[in-house]
Amino acid sequence: MRRLSPLAAILAAISALAGCGYEDSRTAHEAQISLVGLSSSDLQACAGVPDRAKTLPDGTEVLTYVLKNDASGGVDITLPIIGGGYTLGGSGSSCNANVRIADNRVRDVFYSGNNDRAIGTDGVCAPIMRGCLRRPQPGMTPITASNRGALSAYGQPPVTTPPGPFAENATPGSSTLR
Repeated sequence: MRRLSPLAAILAAISALAGCGYEDSRTAHEAQISLVGLSSSDLQACAGVPDRAKTLPDGTEVLTYVLKNDASGGVDITLPIIGGGYTLGGSGSSCNANVRIADNRVRDVFYSGNNDRAIGTDGVCAPIMRGCLRRPQPGMTPITASNRGALSAYGQPPVTTPPGPFAENATPGSSTLR
């Protein structure tokens, strides 16, 4: 039986761990599609009580969920160079999930913070919304063949006009909310 070289073993381990980042990123981006249309009560039932809430002058509300990890993961390799080492395969350590609520329904989900994984964007945010995706509620937007194309691990899906009361806020002929 042939043994892997130490470098090959390290690269294989990093590749395996990076796969987790890819799935987390897709989960976070799926939530940006699926949660649109969910009632504020149902959102708080599945995601929990937000860390912060603010009502804006136009009556919309922004609920912010905060996640901070102590460790960002990755492999710390120190090369004999000036300044120390280099982190290979690391990821972000914090996420703010900002959920805009209008007419008591989720209108948008935005992510900010140091939240990218080694492979994929916004993956650190996945645990915040994972509970909502595991037990879908009737008001959620289902992932279908028509909106699955917007789902990626490498970028947030475009903001689209949800069905129902938000349609009057859209620009005519556009699928983007104002």
